[in-house]
Amino acid sequence: MDAPVLQRTQGFGLSRKRTQNEWQEKSVLVLQGGGALGSYQAGAYAALHESGYEPDWLAGISIGSVNAAIVAGNLPDQRVEKLRAFWDQVSSSLQMPQLFFGDQGREFYNRINAGLVATWGVPGFFKPHNPFAVWNPFYPSGDHKISLYDTTPLKATLLELIDFDRINNGDIRLSVGAVNIKSGNFVYFDSQKIEIKPEHIMASGALPEGFPPIEIDGEWYWDGGLVSNTPLQYVIDAQSQDDLCIFQVDLFSAEGKMPEDLFDVAQRISDIRYSSRTRLNTKIFKQTQEVRHTIARLLKEYPDQNILTDKELRLLKHWSCDSAITIAHLIYRQKDYELHSKDYEFSRLSVNEHWQSGEDDVNFTLQQPEWINRTRPSDGVKVFDFKRETNADGG
Repeated sequence: MDAPVLQRTQGFGLSRKRTQNEWQEKSVLVLQGGGALGSYQAGAYAALHESGYEPDWLAGISIGSVNAAIVAGNLPDQRVEKLRAFWDQVSSSLQMPQLFFGDQGREFYNRINAGLVATWGVPGFFKPHNPFAVWNPFYPSGDHKISLYDTTPLKATLLELIDFDRINNGDIRLSVGAVNIKSGNFVYFDSQKIEIKPEHIMASGALPEGFPPIEIDGEWYWDGGLVSNTPLQYVIDAQSQDDLCIFQVDLFSAEGKMPEDLFDVAQRISDIRYSSRTRLNTKIFKQTQEVRHTIARLLKEYPDQNILTDKELRLLKHWSCDSAITIAHLIYRQKDYELHSKDYEFSRLSVNEHWQSGEDDVNFTLQQPEWINRTRPSDGVKVFDFKRETNADGG
């Protein structure tokens, strides 16, 4: 039998065909947290949309939840427009003029703009608390006592750009991760299980100590990135019997150079912490999926399991899975001039650069012969991780 191959049909995701049976796989978009770097994810989605890929399932953490909700909460032909509206809004604050030369000049430019964000906040996203309330011991307690910024502007932005009825009644599944402050448990708010509201998206991005916790049904939540900054594990644990094509869009790379000063140390700590050991997790998943695939094959080829108890047989059936998983890694690789403040440096210049990098990385991946000619993974899983060569200065 000929191996299954892919054929793209513009505007309707992918159609996968083989000589005798159809090969169909659901498309999943997994979006990591990373603040201002999230425009990379928006650019990645824009390129996927242009190439005919539309997600059946979106899973996000922090800023990944915001991007995911915008996609899930709009019609296909409006999604890129709404993403652009969000990123244009959050990059519309007062900024240093783009007058600089070389990497050192760009570092200074980024540093100043990050300082402006820290001082004044981001339009449509967050603003500083009233300093009088923060420093006045007689002022009533509230969010200003446990956070630096007020995120009520984000709720208004979400309601403006997102149709939450579409999220809760549409065809796309949306899952966003957060941490229960009191229990410390990592939870996912899933549109297949609950009604998603703006508060669920805000909870996923409530990163302390900057942002206040979000209350939902009497419980308080912080950013899911405190436990895991990538929702891949949640998608994996769902143990879907469907074939999946997962685009994992990460904003922090675990790989990096040796620090030369304390600023570099802070940056490396952030990158390592929030990369969530992406490649290691994927390697473990690959091994696990191969084992589950083998179990499914054994149960199918040897149905008479007299040597097993009913309990053992149920356990094997629970862990068996004959679905095929394809993972495409897309990882933002920072430029030499970017600083540890890159996740809150919301200048229009940087936002547009990150967006373009996302588009370029997706287009590069989709043009690779290995991707174009890929077939259904025979052992249950296949991982693609193409590295596009870029100049250190961003070219």
